[in-house]
Amino acid sequence: MASEANSRVLSSFLDYLRIEKGLAPLTVSAYTTDIGQFSEFLEKRKQVLSSARRTDVRDFLQQLFSNQVDGRSVGRKLSALRHLYRYLLLDKKIEHDPTLNIESPRQWKVLPKALARDEMEATLAAPLKRAGLSSPNTKESSALAARDHAMLEVFYAGALRVSEITSAKLEDLKLDAGYMLVRGKGDKERVVPLGKSAQDALMEYLLQSRSTLAAGKRSATAAAARNSPLLFIARGGRKLTRQRIWQMVRAASAASGRAASPHMLRHSCATHMVENGADLRTVQTILGHSDISTTQVYTHLALDRLRTVYQKHHPRAKAR
Repeated sequence: MASEANSRVLSSFLDYLRIEKGLAPLTVSAYTTDIGQFSEFLEKRKQVLSSARRTDVRDFLQQLFSNQVDGRSVGRKLSALRHLYRYLLLDKKIEHDPTLNIESPRQWKVLPKALARDEMEATLAAPLKRAGLSSPNTKESSALAARDHAMLEVFYAGALRVSEITSAKLEDLKLDAGYMLVRGKGDKERVVPLGKSAQDALMEYLLQSRSTLAAGKRSATAAAARNSPLLFIARGGRKLTRQRIWQMVRAASAASGRAASPHMLRHSCATHMVENGADLRTVQTILGHSDISTTQVYTHLALDRLRTVYQKHHPRAKAR
């Protein structure tokens, strides 16, 4: 059986690590875990460690990425597999090393997830729609709905990160000019344009709702909170937490049938711009990427859509 064959290979390799290499118990334990995971992956494919192919290794690493395993951990697992197959190769138990020429996980491009345009529209409309259906519809609930709607519009308009939303200040907003200043990673400042929808949502929030949220209870603390420099505030003028924004985005995206994150809204902005023909340099500037290679991942998503549209509409795209 595959599991028995894999156990023998793993046991032999671990003896080699302990006796010949003299590795510490914790290091050997880490190798056991990492190679054991690959072994289980292979057994589902009815394969054994000694006959694994390069595609098996790549599929295993891609599955780890899909399960949100961070790049450093994936790199460690690949290193463990490299050591295993180097040992098997030197011991003449295999003829080919399946880890050969597999690039470092740092070089892998994991495609970001984005909402479709109709899903994005449903998400943007959700807070106001939910407030309209609520009973009773209080002044505070209307203010919260207007704030959430404005945040979603800004997320999507400017591809902002959660930290950039929570730290955005009133003075950063240049509504008359149609843009806002955003302080991103490394305290780098960039200019983010705001479309008409985002401007209208912000205007409604600032004229009516922000003062309602800032009012809070009549106390010295609340009075100080009303003078908050932050653009988006919680009840009583307090600073919004990252967790609260995540909850808000998830609740709004439920209207589209998806469970989106704030970062998915950022990806959606970039993806939809590229799909509509925006050049990568412009998208790079809006996202605040220091290296355009980071932005280039969005071209893969745009090409997928381009291929789909081509197959559907070109008269000679399908075989006759």
